[in-house]
Amino acid sequence: MTNLFSRIKQTISADFHEMLDKKEEKNPIALLNQYLRQCEAETEKVRKMVERQYLLKNEFQKELQEATDLAEKRKHQAGIAEQAGESELQNFADIESQQYAERAVRLKEALQENEKQLSELEQKYREMKHKLKDMSIKRMELMGRENIARAHHRINTVLDTTVYSNKPIAKFEEMESYLDRLEHGINSSYHRNTIDAKIIQLEKDLKNKDTQSIS
Repeated sequence: MTNLFSRIKQTISADFHEMLDKKEEKNPIALLNQYLRQCEAETEKVRKMVERQYLLKNEFQKELQEATDLAEKRKHQAGIAEQAGESELQNFADIESQQYAERAVRLKEALQENEKQLSELEQKYREMKHKLKDMSIKRMELMGRENIARAHHRINTVLDTTVYSNKPIAKFEEMESYLDRLEHGINSSYHRNTIDAKIIQLEKDLKNKDTQSIS
């Protein structure tokens, strides 16, 4: 059983450190996701092993019950043959009863060993699930921290004018300046059009007055 879990551990960690050295700096969260997928795959394999061990346990119990029943059956038949004076039949029944009884002993020992292994396997499986859950939570924590770090970096990139040492203003300042220019242009156009309209109206009014005066 120890060798089994040693192989599982080796499978999970195979080439991981080498991969970590190459990829961690590029995308640590993606690497963590890949590692977790490997752990999930190995945990699923252990779950299937637990299921198979349960099936074996059921088979052992079935065979043990059958061997025990047949041993008792042949023992009872041997008693009947003895009462009937059928020594040959009694001898045959006694031999088979002994064989079934010995088989039952072996099956009982195998069942006990199976149950012991199953208990260990279930414990290891529970540990793997808990560790997997803990790593998933840790991943979420790291993703949250990375997201905050990226957000702050982007905010600082946008707001910090020192980042743009070769430019006179930062992005937000550029946007504010653009909006100011746009507002000034719109207001100027509005006032200009309003003034033009008023002048035109004044000219019409003056012409009407002149016309009325001549009349």
